Amino acid sequence: MTGETIRVAVVDDHPVFRLGMSALLASTAGLEVVGEAADADAALRVADQHRPDVIIMDLHLGGRSGVAATREIVARHPAVGVLVVTMLDDDDWVFAALRAGARGYLLKGAAPAEVERAVRAVANGEVLLGPVIASRAVSYLSGARGAGSAPFPELTEREREVLDLVAQGLSNVVIARRLTLSPKTVRNHLSNVLTKLQVADRAQAIVRAREAGLGQP
Repeated sequence: MTGETIRVAVVDDHPVFRLGMSALLASTAGLEVVGEAADADAALRVADQHRPDVIIMDLHLGGRSGVAATREIVARHPAVGVLVVTMLDDDDWVFAALRAGARGYLLKGAAPAEVERAVRAVANGEVLLGPVIASRAVSYLSGARGAGSAPFPELTEREREVLDLVAQGLSNVVIARRLTLSPKTVRNHLSNVLTKLQVADRAQAIVRAREAGLGQP
């Protein structure tokens, strides 16, 4: 897209960060901010209405995650490049975002020049990862995390552990005793699981988990 204005949208549920990022991009030659959104549904509307070249996407968006929003945006508009800019740097989130179709991943706190470089790279169809994320990706691909990949990479290790026990038919009280957690903490983990997997209730989560091979005693 050399010589063309790159049209960008910013998706983040924190107004201060969203406005700051929009101001930074708007002040950069060759970039134009065409939309903003604070949640996944609004992000989808922005993508549908404006078809930006690049969407800067946070992963914590309240209800549905940025991973789910990324997956749906890329499915609807394959030409739109998603650049994740987030505080989340653990492997589960990084690889969930990349599997969903994100072309770039930066941590919040990246220098303005790094953000600009990433936006231009993603607009040109390239994949760009921040230095810390790139190093982790190389380690992952070289087998540092061992063979095979865990189901539901958008879940944390603890959330996956809770889901596995739920799929075995255990109650929250029993799971709490098994994992040395409080029942409230188990409920919170399960609530996160339902949100991330986009299922309505415990029964649907059990079906998804067993289809993925979890829940084996």
